[in-house]
Amino acid sequence: MQTLFERLRAMAPSRAQLEATPGLRRLAPHLSHPKLWVWSRRGVAMGLALGLFIGLLIPVAQFLFAAVAAMCLRANIAVAAVGTLVSNPLTVPPIYYAAYHLGAWATGTSAAEGMSLADPWSLVEHFGTIGLPLFTGLAITASVAAVAGYLLISQVWIRRVNAKRRCCVRG
Repeated sequence: MQTLFERLRAMAPSRAQLEATPGLRRLAPHLSHPKLWVWSRRGVAMGLALGLFIGLLIPVAQFLFAAVAAMCLRANIAVAAVGTLVSNPLTVPPIYYAAYHLGAWATGTSAAEGMSLADPWSLVEHFGTIGLPLFTGLAITASVAAVAGYLLISQVWIRRVNAKRRCCVRG
């Protein structure tokens, strides 16, 4: 059975794949820093946190923004790119719906009356009223997901290392 980290490595794009991405070609010379590709606890945890944050908060050019953020913070670029996949055509509607209601609650605004998810034009008509609650909800969701992802990877990594050490000490 594959471990979480083996699955993550298998899903993660390679340096060559990222350098071939049209939006990242200009960044190719900067992608050679070794810390951007090392599978360390901090690099992987930070990469996942960045990917989740950007994937939930920014609707377009997520790979590009995740790569730039990972370069600036010396996080694992491949994990940051994979983390952005949290938002995709299947997950965006429920994420945005829940984020809107969370944002409406957080800002104290009421849900837009007459808005129907089944009718795309009603969303366009109500965009002015849904903008602030939606962005607020997405910001809260992205922040919580990023912190949770960072802490989860860190804890799993630490437990894995400790288990390996106990195994080696006993054996």
